[in-house]
Amino acid sequence: MIGRRTVLASLAAMPVAAMAAGPAKVGGITRLSPALDRIIAPSASIEILAEGFRWAEGPVWVAQRDYLLFNDPPANILYRWQAGQGTKPFLSPAGLQTAIPAGVREAGLNGLAIDTAGQLIAADSGTRAIVRIDVETTKRTILANRFGSKRFNSPNDLCIAPSGTIYFTDPPYGFADGDASSLREIDHNGLYALTPDGDVALVDGSHRRPNGVALSPDGRTLYLALSDEKQPEIRAYTLDTKGRPTGQRLFHDMRKQRAEGLPGLPDGIKVAPDGHVFATGPGGVHIVTPDGTLLGIVATGKAVANCCFGPNGKSLFMTSSDRLAVVALL
Repeated sequence: MIGRRTVLASLAAMPVAAMAAGPAKVGGITRLSPALDRIIAPSASIEILAEGFRWAEGPVWVAQRDYLLFNDPPANILYRWQAGQGTKPFLSPAGLQTAIPAGVREAGLNGLAIDTAGQLIAADSGTRAIVRIDVETTKRTILANRFGSKRFNSPNDLCIAPSGTIYFTDPPYGFADGDASSLREIDHNGLYALTPDGDVALVDGSHRRPNGVALSPDGRTLYLALSDEKQPEIRAYTLDTKGRPTGQRLFHDMRKQRAEGLPGLPDGIKVAPDGHVFATGPGGVHIVTPDGTLLGIVATGKAVANCCFGPNGKSLFMTSSDRLAVVALL
């Protein structure tokens, strides 16, 4: 099994710049409503924790062990950040465990989540699968890699429902040629549901660029980000008691910020316990009320791919282009 054995020998070669002299402050916060002051203090600043990545993605806070995991999919490395210890490679290779085939653009992991057993559930773009990784032994288990008889494109992001169902997206971003890749076996870019017994159901295959996915606290609304230049928006699906969609609607439109030339597209999404949606998109992380009102945008100065809440929900970690950043929450 390939695990941490390749990590320790290669630490010196990793392109991570620890902020030894103290964290640098970047970007800023655009406040569109006074209600944002109950979420982020007016005096809050955005700090860089590490930089030098090819493309940082998929952060998740591992509460049981008090550290953050996040990915660099093009480099096929899973990193760990811990207060007082900085950022170090945690697993390499993180995704695809074999030689990288021609036509694969991202061999690593992407979106991450922690299940009720404290294990890492990952959208493995390189392996084209949803996998479970034991964070102690690094043992990998493939939970699903096909829809019917056909391999997924490149699973990108996921979230876990209280029932144990895993919702995940499967766009073509892992392929160098995207939709035109000869590696494709499925001709749609899907949003799927993987049940605890291993069944895979297509939730929606109609969108061109499905990406980030997250659930409301009550589990009755599923949010989907569309990384589509022509349709930069967040969709909301109403779910029935079995977790199946009964309808969908536009939740948050990012066309205005896209037209202004702000960096980024709709990508990762996280939902706070009070229902506020933190959705990355043009300009940074859009903070939106459950009824779809935009309260403000947290900007790092670069495109933000994804985000997650830190310990006790009092911080927001952001993977932003070549850097990892954080802002304090109230």
